[in-house]
Amino acid sequence: MGQFWSLAELIHALVLLTHFHALSSFILGCGIYLPEEKNINARPPSPDILINEGTSTVQEAERVLAQIKKLDEEGEETSQEEMETRFEREKRECAMVMSSEDGPQIVCFPAILCFLEDPDFAYIDFTRRGEQAPPTFRAHDYSWEDHGYSLLQRLNPEVGQLLDEKFQVAYNLTYHTCATHNDVDTSKLRRAIWNYIQCIYGIRYDDYDYGEVNQLLERSLKVYMKTVTCHPERVTRQLYNDFWRQFKPSEKVHLNLLLLEARLQAALLYSLRAITRYMT
Repeated sequence: MGQFWSLAELIHALVLLTHFHALSSFILGCGIYLPEEKNINARPPSPDILINEGTSTVQEAERVLAQIKKLDEEGEETSQEEMETRFEREKRECAMVMSSEDGPQIVCFPAILCFLEDPDFAYIDFTRRGEQAPPTFRAHDYSWEDHGYSLLQRLNPEVGQLLDEKFQVAYNLTYHTCATHNDVDTSKLRRAIWNYIQCIYGIRYDDYDYGEVNQLLERSLKVYMKTVTCHPERVTRQLYNDFWRQFKPSEKVHLNLLLLEARLQAALLYSLRAITRYMT
């Protein structure tokens, strides 16, 4: 590497950085490493315990199934104006969903601090109450499929292909189950999870009705998702246990795979769009 980086080298570095950041969320979200705590998945609760916790846990899966069925049956046409209004409403509500602040305090060791210019640098809500929000990132204007992937194919084809396959696998992965229920089409739930994470980062899909997010994702799930995605160091055993109580541990890991890839793609979209603008 000479005095100046080539665009291919810069993109390679960005892919490594964004993947490292997203993978940190996955590791902490799954409880692979939790400071001051043991592995939150070390001994998954038995199905009998989950069922006996009360009707609220049973109703959780039933509610999701009922909402999926309702959305499938409605099939209502929504105007573009209403779709935009629902996105802006959801974007504001994202800022009101507070990440868990009860997590362990992370202490940076001196050996790490010497590499940090700003140790206090952290996630800030895209839309903050009382402040002017940055412009919405419209996926219609710069999407992974039509723009980000194409740029990577030009400058680093192998990485572009691997990333695209990874996104596709995570987005389409399904066992057709929902807790104890089988033969379930979970596509609407998976899309709501993916789009909610990218909504947190200000990305909007024009063809998606963000009203579905509130119908499919309960508040405790949103708190967990935002904490894992934005402040993974705050993840605790209690936070992990508070959502999807009836669901299998494998389904919670599946959720974390979606969070990992949605966050990674969001970071890449912003960075690749900046490079595209520089090139033009």
